Amino acid sequence: MSQKMWAGRFTKEIDERVNDFNSSIKFDARMYKQDIIGSIAHATMLGECNIIEKTESESIVKGLTEILNDIESGKLKFDPNAEDIHMFVEAELTKRLGNTGKRLHTARSRNDQVALDIRMTLKDETTEIMALLKKLTQTVTNIAKKHTNTVMPSYTHLQRAQPITFAHHLMAYANMFLRDLERLKNAYDRTDKMPLGSCALAGTTYPINRQRVCDLLGFSEITQNSLDGVSDRDFLIELCSALSILMMHLSRFSEEIILWCSWEFKFIELDDSYATGSSIMPQKKNPDVTELIRGKTGRVYGDLMTLLTMMKGTPLAYNKDMQEDKEAIFDAIDTVKLCLITFNPMLATMKVSEKNMRAAAAKGFINATDCADYLVKKGMPFRDAYKITGTLVHTCIEKGCTLETLALEEYKKLSDIFDIDIYDHISLDACVMQRKSEGGPAPYCVKNQIAYIEKNINNIC
Repeated sequence: MSQKMWAGRFTKEIDERVNDFNSSIKFDARMYKQDIIGSIAHATMLGECNIIEKTESESIVKGLTEILNDIESGKLKFDPNAEDIHMFVEAELTKRLGNTGKRLHTARSRNDQVALDIRMTLKDETTEIMALLKKLTQTVTNIAKKHTNTVMPSYTHLQRAQPITFAHHLMAYANMFLRDLERLKNAYDRTDKMPLGSCALAGTTYPINRQRVCDLLGFSEITQNSLDGVSDRDFLIELCSALSILMMHLSRFSEEIILWCSWEFKFIELDDSYATGSSIMPQKKNPDVTELIRGKTGRVYGDLMTLLTMMKGTPLAYNKDMQEDKEAIFDAIDTVKLCLITFNPMLATMKVSEKNMRAAAAKGFINATDCADYLVKKGMPFRDAYKITGTLVHTCIEKGCTLETLALEEYKKLSDIFDIDIYDHISLDACVMQRKSEGGPAPYCVKNQIAYIEKNINNIC
């Protein structure tokens, strides 16, 4: 006869293929610690509420603690034939304690048990990801502090646009990562609700104390509706959404690093420890880390679509479809952690070519807007100044020079407003220094941005 915990209703052994298809032990075993800790809290509450004998509660807690220790020491191995981690732990407890072990599941269902386990697991994982992202953000700000005067071109449409500093460019990513931290914190807060006590879907007739379990497990509050308590996976989807946006930011950053370390840019050089070579071309130094991050972003997007699609047609309350949540969210979590762990030291060890950045900024007429602004500040309407500056750029192209080297007499042919001070206004350093509106690239503005990021990441985590 079947040894399944739920075997009483059935007269036949479950088909072996169905058993394999139904089993989740191979991926939910990673929640063993959360499952056992949740069960310890549940057993403690059962004893305190006199739902089971206090001595039995104490025996269960002791038995669960021993099982946890045995798993972590390697003494106890997971049974691949177990249906899931919950059944594995309960079966092991019953094997050790007999009838006392069978009392653990009083006033509880696997539905609220798995909801508890996944929430506890995601709280732990989110905390770890936030720590990794905070570390990366600190690396970005530390590099920025060294380059508040490193002039480089900014781009729109991948065309040189206006002069900024490398620090200013980096702080754009620091702000993206700050928003990612905020989203992760919000996802954490909505995960931080304790569902145990919802049971299968309608609560229980036993006089349980849900708040006691909530306090023992360190949750902020209990879930407020038993149907929602077992069927809600919004928190999980929200986390995966935040991870997808984070991966999008890492992918954009990776794309720029790929460009910057090419011979066409040569703004940076990756450390040899974070690049690879070619099997046939001995001169190659490939940015494989960033290319993999760019590729893995699509993988995390796929995990998000899996979760959204899984949930879109499930009626209340729990449905077996929801077992599919774990592989997707665990894959997203593991992928993001691996990317952050690798990206951070790669960024920290890269070499920055200030010379090449400045040389690129000197080309492409990226000070043309400043030339127009020079005329506007002397009373000319912007559109007239814009047209004159465009004509000057055309003249420079024809003569093979830049705005900085174009003769003053050429300027004066188009407007008497131009004087010798035009060269001071269109120098690269002046162009950067004059952009001192809040959020701009002027060095002291960027230093304020760095201070803002450092203050706020410490407020979040």
